[in-house]
Amino acid sequence: MFANSYTGTWSRRMMLAVLVAGIFTLPALAEYDPDYYAGLEGKKRETLKSAVKEAVRSHRQLVYMDLPNYWQYSDVYPELVNGEKRWWEMYSDAVYLIGRNQSAKGSFSANKMQREHSVPKSWWKVGNDVEYTPAYSDMWNLYPSDGSANMAKSNYPLGIVGPNPTFDNGVTKVGLPVYGYGGGAPYVFEPDDEYKGDFARSFFYMACVYDDISWQSRYSWMFVKSPYPTLQPWAYEMLLQWARQDGVSQKEIIRNDAVEQSQGNRNPFIDFPELAEYIWGTRTSETFRISEQGGQVTPPITGAPELTMPVNDEWLDFGEIALTGLGTSWLALRGKNMTAPLSIRIGGADKDMFSIPVRSIPASAINTTGEYLLQIQYQPTSLGAHTATLSIYDGGMDSSVRVNLRGTAMPIPTLSRLTALDPLDITDSGYTAVWTESPETVDYYVVYRTRYYPDGSETDQLDATTNSLKIADRNPAIPESYYVCSSRLGFLSERSNEVMVEASGIYEIDDEESVRIAPMHDGIRILTDLEGVALEIYDAAGRLIDAPCGLDHGDFIPLSPGVYIIISERLKRPVKIIL
Repeated sequence: MFANSYTGTWSRRMMLAVLVAGIFTLPALAEYDPDYYAGLEGKKRETLKSAVKEAVRSHRQLVYMDLPNYWQYSDVYPELVNGEKRWWEMYSDAVYLIGRNQSAKGSFSANKMQREHSVPKSWWKVGNDVEYTPAYSDMWNLYPSDGSANMAKSNYPLGIVGPNPTFDNGVTKVGLPVYGYGGGAPYVFEPDDEYKGDFARSFFYMACVYDDISWQSRYSWMFVKSPYPTLQPWAYEMLLQWARQDGVSQKEIIRNDAVEQSQGNRNPFIDFPELAEYIWGTRTSETFRISEQGGQVTPPITGAPELTMPVNDEWLDFGEIALTGLGTSWLALRGKNMTAPLSIRIGGADKDMFSIPVRSIPASAINTTGEYLLQIQYQPTSLGAHTATLSIYDGGMDSSVRVNLRGTAMPIPTLSRLTALDPLDITDSGYTAVWTESPETVDYYVVYRTRYYPDGSETDQLDATTNSLKIADRNPAIPESYYVCSSRLGFLSERSNEVMVEASGIYEIDDEESVRIAPMHDGIRILTDLEGVALEIYDAAGRLIDAPCGLDHGDFIPLSPGVYIIISERLKRPVKIIL
């Protein structure tokens, strides 16, 4: 809640502070290596921003699809619901649980949740590639999300929504922006007051670490490619205001430590709540001094060594993995007062199929942060169910803790080719993409949606748990298409046929240029009001490779990957395409 809008009720953050601390106190600052931020000392404005980048940009690049395995430690409520973890997602108030015998990824799929980029990945897309940069799977830019809210927010910028929003679930709002917000975007996404500071600090991080990314001019609403300020003026002014009104919470502090364990870097805008003011705000003329930013001293060890997590004899389930595949999960170790390193060993009948990268954890890793994330991998070499036992001992403790590991190896799946069907419920603002249901058991479907702009095409990858997907951000003036694959155990089926969603006559094609060329995955599609169109297709060396004629609207011409020049008497100028 904003500090100036207290209503006499407890917010989720206030409740969390009580749960974590046992009493109502202000959240304590997180701990970090004193040398980690040494490069920030004595800097100001743009040089300080560059120093932030150098301090935190180096990190482990995680696998995008594995993010729920990390989020089960960084993005869950501290209190259990009937003994089960609850996802803490900042886009709705829905209750999504991780069942007792359910993996994090299994829960994610069953709850139809999505992996949401706070800074949309389409903003940095080059061609159809969004994975060329670590930003694609950086935990400081990704959060678990309610599926319907994620679809509604689309790739719109942050902003203040005016009256009559197009989507409002009580936490996420989408709609026309209030004047002065949105940077010219048609719609904006406004998070709940309780999370505006969280998003602001994520955007500050992204503006520092990825200031040299290929930000697309079409989506330059908030970012521009430049060392400083990287954020558009309206954007950093709004984000600064959000950060002031919604200060760092205990939720963010806990997540900061968990993300550091997972990918090896921190968000300095959480460790130093005033840092953004030195870079973009009211303190840009001042020199940043770490000693002036507050902090806390690590308390001395008092009391007996204690490991509070994991609980003795609990289970860690990897779920189903394809034979020869690799499953990765993380086990949170929490405790205090360790007087010696903790020892870790794996035993049991199938111990050779499970592995850990370390066999000893320093006492300081537990005492300083209160939590250590241990990576455990499962790589089966035979079909069927497998079990092993992870033992945790030493550290000065009188007893050991045992964690049971299990996973099931499945045959490498054979997946049928799906058939994409004509869309349903087409309106100016959306439609429902549909396709045949897979005859095999699948984990989810992957929908590849392509939109054809005058200056090129753009493809997005969307996940669905049933054989339909509601598209809520259609522009009736832009033609688009979709095709579908099924996914099982990390394997994809052959891509389906591709279905066009027409522009429905909303846009006009002038008489001099009545043909448009739509680049597809493996060829081009003709968009035209005419019949019997003729083309000449040349390769990059100027050789004529095809001269199709008699083409009508929607006709498809297969082409190999490469660069092509297309000429037609109905085109004002030659068209260059890259496949």
